[in-house]
Amino acid sequence: MRTALVIGTGLIGTSAALTLAGRGVAVHLVDHDPARARTAAALGAGTEEPPDGPVDLAIVAVPPAHTATTLAAAMRAGSARGYLDVASVKGGPRRELEALGLDLTAYIGTHPMAGKESSGPLAATADLFEGRPWVLTPMAGTDTEVLNLALELVALCRAVPVVMDADAHDRAVALVSHTPQLISSMVAARLQDADEAAVRLCGQGIRDVTRIAASDPRMWVEILTANPGPVADVLAGVAADLGETVEALRALQSADEAKRRGGTKGIEDVLRRGNAGRVRVPGKHGAAPASYETVAVLISDRPGELARIFADAGSAGVNIEDVRIEHATGQEAGLVQLMVEPAAAPVLSAALRERGWSIRR
Repeated sequence: MRTALVIGTGLIGTSAALTLAGRGVAVHLVDHDPARARTAAALGAGTEEPPDGPVDLAIVAVPPAHTATTLAAAMRAGSARGYLDVASVKGGPRRELEALGLDLTAYIGTHPMAGKESSGPLAATADLFEGRPWVLTPMAGTDTEVLNLALELVALCRAVPVVMDADAHDRAVALVSHTPQLISSMVAARLQDADEAAVRLCGQGIRDVTRIAASDPRMWVEILTANPGPVADVLAGVAADLGETVEALRALQSADEAKRRGGTKGIEDVLRRGNAGRVRVPGKHGAAPASYETVAVLISDRPGELARIFADAGSAGVNIEDVRIEHATGQEAGLVQLMVEPAAAPVLSAALRERGWSIRR
């Protein structure tokens, strides 16, 4: 791939453009908002100048509601040898294109499973897709050259290609992406009118659950509008679980011992099923989930403290597999939770203590 046209310079489009430009591809940028295209160009993602002729690959990175019409316009203009989109929903845009009577041999629907709570070109990074799944949904008539161009894009972005049927993809993202967004937003909405005293007790658990609730509502309305059926199906199952859990909790308030036992069993059942589901979530680099030990270290909120603790862990020969930070309410301090291989935990704890760190159990 030598040339590319990126249509839509938001988070995903600009990130892809930054990656391609960094790999020596001549990238041309287009956006309905010229200011966003200028911003992306200023970041080094490419040029606002139109290409002299058809590019090798056109990448359409616009909201799902506009994906089909944008693709159709580019295809009718002969903008590229191959076309793909990166919308988070695949079945709807494909059916819209088919209804428009377009030849879809030069098109493939794709979806990089990467993102952030923030949006727009300023949130883009060249490494956004590294190690992340990138779904490809070829059809029986998809041209081999177009599939190869899509695979080259995925390889240049250092993502992991995953081939799926378009409708199967939409059911999958309803479960693993779209429903979690709604549930996170619902939990966060409980905080809106909560007492200030309650909100001040927020810890890492509520931060983890509500992190993605900070996402742009307008963007998510567009995504959910394009995939309402599969999301509703998943939420219906969640609603059934919620109803049973509410009944179990009410039973725990009963004076009847048998009802309390039933309530306990119901709560334990949903928690155990949650354990079983969580185990299936892929671990580091998409591998099978690993069990890590946590070493909790008290850390002050001063510049350079995180760098120092990582350097001390490195000096001890311990690899930090994951890290979380829990800030103390009302204090300029917090706990850094360092996740390491079980055998490395005592080594790391001893080494950090020797270097003056306070280890918490």
